[in-house]
Amino acid sequence: MTPSESLSFPRQKTSADISAGEQVCPVCSREVKFGFVPMLDLPEDLRRLIRANAPDTQTFEAVCARCARLFERAKTQILSDAAMNKDGSFVLSTPLRLDAVENFTGKGVTIAFLDSGFYPHDDLITPDNRILAYQNMAARNGEVASLFQNDASSWHGMMTSVVAVGNGSLSNGFYRGIAPDAKVVLVKLARTGRITEQNIQDGLEWVLENRAKFGIKIVNISAGGDFEQSYLHDSLSQTVEECVARGICVVCAVGNAGHLPTHPVFPPASSPSAISVGGLDDKNSINRAKRGMYRSSYGPTLDGFQKPEIVAPSICVPAPILPNTPTAQQAALLEVLDKTEDADLHRIIGMNPNIEPDLDVALDRPAYIIRQIIALKLRSENVITRHYKYVDGTSFAAPIVSSVAAQMLEANPYLTPQQIKRILISTAERLPHYEVDRQGWGVIDPCRAVELAVSFI
Repeated sequence: MTPSESLSFPRQKTSADISAGEQVCPVCSREVKFGFVPMLDLPEDLRRLIRANAPDTQTFEAVCARCARLFERAKTQILSDAAMNKDGSFVLSTPLRLDAVENFTGKGVTIAFLDSGFYPHDDLITPDNRILAYQNMAARNGEVASLFQNDASSWHGMMTSVVAVGNGSLSNGFYRGIAPDAKVVLVKLARTGRITEQNIQDGLEWVLENRAKFGIKIVNISAGGDFEQSYLHDSLSQTVEECVARGICVVCAVGNAGHLPTHPVFPPASSPSAISVGGLDDKNSINRAKRGMYRSSYGPTLDGFQKPEIVAPSICVPAPILPNTPTAQQAALLEVLDKTEDADLHRIIGMNPNIEPDLDVALDRPAYIIRQIIALKLRSENVITRHYKYVDGTSFAAPIVSSVAAQMLEANPYLTPQQIKRILISTAERLPHYEVDRQGWGVIDPCRAVELAVSFI
């Protein structure tokens, strides 16, 4: 039985308990356009799930039809595969938080990622390898072997690529990206984590040369240049403009300096034709009322362009943990301890020494103290499960936008980069009480963007 068959959702209010004139859903804080669904009309497990993800709201007796559909659609996966927060709510996936459509998954679209380094994570290669190519710009022959090095430089690009197109294979598909069927081209820009403007330009030029060979339609750049400058005199910005002119959609993170007195947007994000992405803080919730701004950089640029144009989640973004690292060992141990009985805590910690020092020195303490340490470590290390953790920053907002662009291109392969940008801007939802300079046209709306892409002429 499908979700649409299992529940019949009314299009108009049906409960006398809903006060006259009330038009805001208590869970998502959206204006209710298609009617309320009384909570008593929903199955008990669905009621519990909805209430668990609205923990700070007062008692409510009805939700909007959209929320009922949303949680019914994801109920099975959430209850079986989602990690739970300490307040009883669940760690939601990015597609669920943004209500992304499920019909389009980026199939047939290739995204190139420019970053410090990468790793062939299971979410990219299982069950099918979707990595079309890997290029190490710091090596003469491309040095494919460096893709399999799980060193510090591999973290960032592994996370940006999986945030966009990972299929969630290590979470039964739950912590997936919005475009889990898209293919990727991975371009390592430097030997270390330090990326220069010239590194980015070299990577973009390689993409231009190889765009036809791999069918590259989108480039994601979660790195910034060296200083603020006009696109008229900046070779990197000119290369971005050439990419767009040749049919490649360029998506850039604006940076994370919004809390500083000066917060300029550097190339390539300052390029006029780039889709520049700022940060949203959505509190890991579908509740619109909770939305705030992340500390992302913002313009206008030296040339007077509004940057960013749109914002996407930059807080609590589920991302993969690099396998076979001390961090992965720590996350695995914390997950086991969090789920085990008090009587077994000391034994398990003793069997796994030198993984978490704070637990090693607490072996002589009572179980309730160890529980406190475990909870503190899970929170401080942003651990979701042994395979995933939270990450913050516009570096991860940009790939979310890239994944939506992939959905749009699957829905309408004839869209130009300019049309993709226009649709994303026109369908975004501006946050109240925040300056336009910080958010541009507002929060990305994947569902509306794809709908408009389908009908765009």
